[in-house]
Amino acid sequence: MLNPLRPLFVTGSLCHGGAERHAITLVNRLTERGHECHAVYIKNDAGQIDRLRLRDGGSVHCLDAVRYFDRRALADFAAHIVRIRPSVIVAANPYALMYSWLALRLSRLRVPLVVTYHSTRLLGVKEQLQMVLYRLFFWAADCSVFVCEKQRRHWLRRTVFSGRNEMIYNGVDTEEFCDRSSPEERTRLRGALGFSSADYVIGISARLRPEKNHVQLVDAVAMLRGMGIPARLLMIGDGDSREVIESRARELKVEHDVVITGLKQDVRPYVAVCDAMVLCSHTEAFSLAAIEAMAMGKPFVHSDVGGAAEMIRHGEDGFLFPAGDTGALADRLARLADQMERERMGSNARARVKALFSEKTMVDRYEKMLLEIQSIVAAQERQPLHNRSETGLR
Repeated sequence: MLNPLRPLFVTGSLCHGGAERHAITLVNRLTERGHECHAVYIKNDAGQIDRLRLRDGGSVHCLDAVRYFDRRALADFAAHIVRIRPSVIVAANPYALMYSWLALRLSRLRVPLVVTYHSTRLLGVKEQLQMVLYRLFFWAADCSVFVCEKQRRHWLRRTVFSGRNEMIYNGVDTEEFCDRSSPEERTRLRGALGFSSADYVIGISARLRPEKNHVQLVDAVAMLRGMGIPARLLMIGDGDSREVIESRARELKVEHDVVITGLKQDVRPYVAVCDAMVLCSHTEAFSLAAIEAMAMGKPFVHSDVGGAAEMIRHGEDGFLFPAGDTGALADRLARLADQMERERMGSNARARVKALFSEKTMVDRYEKMLLEIQSIVAAQERQPLHNRSETGLR
């Protein structure tokens, strides 16, 4: 390889979240392609660190920030940048972007800065106020990468952009996310979870947080059971909303029909035992969990937020429903109680992911973009100062 990358990927943490998984995938796949990848995470939550597959020369470094803005961590980050001298920095989301830009200024190095943005809607006043500050860092970055077209348009209208703006869909490894379990294996795990072969098992793979709106899914399952449909609910994950979810299930007398697995490093066996998968979030950009389940041949029901309509063809691969409309959610899930309909849509879902949302396509596009940005900045450094603005990056 003539000019390999030396990218530094920066995340707020390595917790079990979609943005973190996305960054780890890029690190691992670019490493396999011969690039010297490095990773930095700001806060000491390293739940996914074992997934990193760095090779000789690569590194992972925790800044151990103990507060939102930690001067010691920032100085440590700047010194780390000077040590490894990355050819490009890729920050996941605005918090990591802020730290990256400030650390770069302290380091006094000219390194191109890219931000990948994984959110669409800001739910709280605190987040909205933070975006007033973060917008300045987007403007200063060389490139912003959005994960679906609707999200890109949403933020460009709100003046969140950089000198270069790209849209690259999230992707999944369709060989890794392929249901190879036998009927006997699925039956055993269903039994261990308390489900019978006659149950209609609805799954959701997401951290138990308020914005994921798990409580609505509990309500929908109660409605389905009231219709005589033997619906059971499998929540793959854990989080702060667990107590609220369990309380709602008891209130609706479906506590024995709701199973929460806790955090799982490998969600695939649990997705495999489900008949249909759901996300009823108030906000999403382009859910990795959704395309992973679709790749495993599961029909998907998704609230119509973010890029859901770019991912799912309503009535073909699954269903969309208006966010917050529990009646519509229950109606879509009732239609998937039919096994033949589930099998048809599940087959379509896997074919769609293979065609449009493969991991290889995603990594190809990131690699091409980062190499272009690296070469543009290298060319800038060779130009007289008064000519540099003509290259299109800051």
